Amino acid sequence: MSRPKIASVLSDVVAQGLPLAFVAFDGSRAGPSDAMCTIRINDARALNYVATAPSDLGLARAYVAGYLDVEGDMFTVLMMLAGEHIGSLTWSDRLRVLQGLGPGILKPIPPPPQETRPGLWWGLRHSLKRDSKAISHHYDVSNRFYEWLLGPSMAYTCAVYPDEGATLEEAQEEKVDLVCRKLGLQPGQRLLDVGCGWGTMVVHAAANYGVEVLGVTLSRQQAEWGQKRIAHLGLSDRAEIRHDDYRNVSESGFDAVSSIGLTEHIGASNLNSYVTFLASKVRPQGLFLNHCITRPVTSAPARTGGFINRYVFPDGELEAVGTIVSAIQDHGFEVRHEENFREHYARTCAAWGANLDAHWDEAVAEVGEATARVWRLYLAGSRLGFTQRRIELHQVLAVRTDEHGGSGLPLGRLEWPRREVKTTS
Repeated sequence: MSRPKIASVLSDVVAQGLPLAFVAFDGSRAGPSDAMCTIRINDARALNYVATAPSDLGLARAYVAGYLDVEGDMFTVLMMLAGEHIGSLTWSDRLRVLQGLGPGILKPIPPPPQETRPGLWWGLRHSLKRDSKAISHHYDVSNRFYEWLLGPSMAYTCAVYPDEGATLEEAQEEKVDLVCRKLGLQPGQRLLDVGCGWGTMVVHAAANYGVEVLGVTLSRQQAEWGQKRIAHLGLSDRAEIRHDDYRNVSESGFDAVSSIGLTEHIGASNLNSYVTFLASKVRPQGLFLNHCITRPVTSAPARTGGFINRYVFPDGELEAVGTIVSAIQDHGFEVRHEENFREHYARTCAAWGANLDAHWDEAVAEVGEATARVWRLYLAGSRLGFTQRRIELHQVLAVRTDEHGGSGLPLGRLEWPRREVKTTS
């Protein structure tokens, strides 16, 4: 008795009724003729990955390795498959797949070389040595690749879209300017920007608010790129990007501290010490803004073994905003304002994905096809996560009150009207 064709088995189990077609290496095709998107199985090893890996990790491995291709919009495909809980098949579904495709798909095979699981050879989790390696893994890919991906702003965190018609560049400028306004920056003040990336916040604050800024990043490539930009813009007298761990900053008495996209990297066990350290760096009545991705609910367990941790952010950990607010409130600050930019991050990821597609051939030539595939999948998956509220993006503003409880903030509601800013390039 001959086995069913591969495409038919997959279509019947995971995509019934969806406008999604399957094409397999055995010549089979299944799904509607007018399907919006097509999944192409190029190699039997794609089936081994899907059958043996937990959750959606198997699909990710198959795609990164090139054993599986997606024809059509990646986000649309992930949206359809997420609705069908692909990778979380019932035992009945798994049995149908096994009967249709044979027991050979249960043979485990090594993951693609782009997958990493930091061990003790990287050092203890969230030690200075291991954090440095984890950050380098993600950020020291290629500055040219990031220029294509992020655009001129080189801002690799959630943009804030001031209106529906705003471009990515306008939204990234609005984000850093909003942080500056929330921190109440004034000429002559001192700002510490931890996890500063390529220096978008550093440059904007120095150029538009006249503050002295120290930015710190664990990525050598980011620091070198940012320092060159600072020199090009003539800001070296009041702006510096230092290649170092934020925990090594010895200066103190800053008027404000910004942390934009760092908290995801520090680890749950270090959250309290992170806040305590930053509180020690800011003067009384100084302000602190924390901007980071969060889990949607406090009770949900953190996931640390899936695609993101293995391919994108080794050792990354997300906390719920309530946990972060509690840490800030309990370790040196008074929380004054909080807001969620979840939908803005979904739109930001869509813009980055469009940039990657527009520079696909150059990106593949620069970093290799497998790495480019990691990024295409990561951006589409992140967009889906923010769209469906699996993850969120929160900004929390806090003040270090003085010994008498004074905040130095005005009475009334905190508002931050937009202002004209200079364009830095």
